[in-house]
Amino acid sequence: MKHDIYSTEGLYKIVEKADLSATISRHVIYAPLIATKAKAGHFVILRCRPGGERIPVTLVDWSPENGTVTVIIQAIGKSTSEMNALKAGESFSDVAGPLGTPVEIKKWGTVLGVGGGVGIAELYPIARAFKQAGNEVVSILGARSKDLLILEKEMASLGRVIVTTDDGSAGKKGLVTDAMKELYAAGEKLDAIFTIGPIIMMKFVAEASRPHATPTFASLNPVMLDGTGMCGGCRVEIAGKPKFACVDGPMFDAHLTNFDQLMKRTAAYREHEKQSLENYAKDHNCHIGLH
Repeated sequence: MKHDIYSTEGLYKIVEKADLSATISRHVIYAPLIATKAKAGHFVILRCRPGGERIPVTLVDWSPENGTVTVIIQAIGKSTSEMNALKAGESFSDVAGPLGTPVEIKKWGTVLGVGGGVGIAELYPIARAFKQAGNEVVSILGARSKDLLILEKEMASLGRVIVTTDDGSAGKKGLVTDAMKELYAAGEKLDAIFTIGPIIMMKFVAEASRPHATPTFASLNPVMLDGTGMCGGCRVEIAGKPKFACVDGPMFDAHLTNFDQLMKRTAAYREHEKQSLENYAKDHNCHIGLH
């Protein structure tokens, strides 16, 4: 059904909701103005309720015809747990976007996408755009275990997929970088690499590709507040210079990124996040662990 993009009726309502695992959910949200402008690499900032925390989430899909955008959220703290507790028919209080600089889509040749955990959801629209631009797409998908592996079929529709899990419950036991090294050792020509996932994973993806001089790009996930470059909370260091992930990124040259600084900044509020989550779980009589 086609909606009037200027209508505010049902704005930010969850049209569809699906649980992909015990902690990961897909939300299809009515946000028509955002849907008409979205591109691969854009993100939105969500608020579950008035006064709630602002959470940046990369767009997974969008439909201008239906006026909807799709996000995938992993419950790793209080706010994301609240979001994943929402049901179809309920609404987010705010969805701001599309934000950030979209990924430059061009003809590279063979594009390798390396996704870890919920980062696979963010990788999917980028890989799809490169496929539509005429590139060959190869994907390495990593997860701790089979039950945390998402969008494998969707990624397989774009090209060859290699799966790795920490415990060997799906695909090859090992790390995404192990699979990367096997591709290089087999003499495969990789023209560009795009990686999204845990910071430590992206760091080692960059180190694995550095000796081969393969252009490598990583989607960075620092602490973010306003999403417009005003607060400076999402500052990252690229080639020794400060950049803001919300307006200059979130995709940056991985070989020029200071991942060690990024890890320190994202860990700054870990104890506060842990306490907040424990209080939330206690109040709701449930058990949720930080991942």
